[in-house]
Amino acid sequence: MSNLNETPRSNRIHIALFGRRNAGKSSIINAITGQEIALVSDVKGTTTDPVYKSMELLPLGPVELIDTAGLDDEGILGELRIKKTLEVLNKTDISILVIDAALGVDDFEINLVKQMKEKNIPIIAVLNKMDTVASEEIINTYEKSLGEKLIPASALTGKGIDEIKLALTKAVPEDEDKFKIVGDLISPGDFVVLVTPIDKAAPKGRLILPQQQTIRDILESDAIAVVTKEHELKETIENLGKKPRLVITDSQVFLKVAADTPRDIPMTSFSILFARNKGDLPELINGVKAIKSLKDGDKILIAEACTHHRQSDDIGKVKIPRWLRQSTGKKLEFEFASGFSFPENIKDYALIVHCAGCMLNRKAMLHRLQEAKEANIPIVNYGVLISYVQGILERALEPFPLAKIVLEED
Repeated sequence: MSNLNETPRSNRIHIALFGRRNAGKSSIINAITGQEIALVSDVKGTTTDPVYKSMELLPLGPVELIDTAGLDDEGILGELRIKKTLEVLNKTDISILVIDAALGVDDFEINLVKQMKEKNIPIIAVLNKMDTVASEEIINTYEKSLGEKLIPASALTGKGIDEIKLALTKAVPEDEDKFKIVGDLISPGDFVVLVTPIDKAAPKGRLILPQQQTIRDILESDAIAVVTKEHELKETIENLGKKPRLVITDSQVFLKVAADTPRDIPMTSFSILFARNKGDLPELINGVKAIKSLKDGDKILIAEACTHHRQSDDIGKVKIPRWLRQSTGKKLEFEFASGFSFPENIKDYALIVHCAGCMLNRKAMLHRLQEAKEANIPIVNYGVLISYVQGILERALEPFPLAKIVLEED
């Protein structure tokens, strides 16, 4: 859960540092930020699991810095650490590959660069510890081996740090501000009504993260956010004095909100908005079509990106399995996953049902969708599924004409 005054981790540019043990990744982080953020030691393997640090890095703004374990870690634990390091690639927006000038380029770096290019991750290659090398002639040799331009640097003397910051600025994805939650659907001065039942899983005094982020997006679009609970929606709309441009609801009260929202007012859910903002709405709509072909004994994966204490009426653990069984009339089996790790055995499932993904950055959510696509496993998110089983998906997609076309296709 994010503090209202902080940029959520999922909305930050994820910058990850990779390299062999003792290449100076932690020292480079400290030099870039001007802070002692990462633990530095001459002992190899000081960084074990990935370390995340949220901060403001000018001129980029809010970023998430990720320090990873060495690519040359050894032993059984070392293999597990390397696996965790490589998993970080799936959420990385910009990578910094740190190479020890005294050790040069080896298969560790060459193979990693290949994986980064396959995932279309911008690469900033840094040749660190240049203060320990007498000549810079080695740079050309290393660049030929790596196939990447190198920035000669020294975390100790500050050499090359400004160049790394400049490279980071240039590497920011051009579409970073493209993916709005709702801002491209509304105009300045519009009323947007947000139906926010008080979620038992949310700590007292807070709205859940999708609601917070949607309100912020509305305000940044110079529109007006009107927040109400489901039982006050009808009265709220009647008393506005102006027809709202859009009604956005929590998926769990879809039917109540659909009944109380006049038919000429577009309506959708937070989860469907996030399906578009974080991932691929047409792909998730295609996924919901698989529900009709589910059979007795099929296994369904319910995947959530966050971890929370499950309530007796938890949406993922209780409600969605119940709705799917009622909708299909089939004896389905359900398995559950939560947190930042995605199961490796997704081919075992007939369908994946994913949460809104508000705790994931767009890169990580798109990776999960791609994994499902490559495994030929249909995937859908909470909002799309709930509106489908409740018979109102077509209405919930009215704000998104292109997505509605996908639903109508055979």
